[in-house]
Amino acid sequence: MQKGVDYIGNAVVYFCHDGKGNFLLNKRSQNCRDEQGTWDPGGGGIELNDSVINTLKKEIAEEYCTDVLSFEFLGYRDVHRENAGKKTHWIALDFKVLIDPDKVANGEPHKFDAVEWFTLDNLPSPLHSQFPNFIKLYKEYL
Repeated sequence: MQKGVDYIGNAVVYFCHDGKGNFLLNKRSQNCRDEQGTWDPGGGGIELNDSVINTLKKEIAEEYCTDVLSFEFLGYRDVHRENAGKKTHWIALDFKVLIDPDKVANGEPHKFDAVEWFTLDNLPSPLHSQFPNFIKLYKEYL
């Protein structure tokens, strides 16, 4: 059985920042399961018997090689998409996360073509299909 396809998947989504108005995004490579070439804030599925906060910290360490300094829970979203002709459904737990910009590196170069900093008024293109909705929902908190 496949998460998000055969049953609802649960994931953390994190929008990392440096505390100075800069936000970290990754560019999805051809090795990603979907939306290759799009810019994404980052996220990961929550595994059975793991906690949400541990997943948040673990995924950021794996993807961006840095620790979580602090975080704020923004809310959740029902994410309905279609991937390779199959409908998917995820519950996304959304976070704004302060990290140390001096420690950031691309921890998963097989998945990310780039990891770069942007401001909200200068986001790259194309964006992951779910990211504009994330920004719209939480802009006043970012």
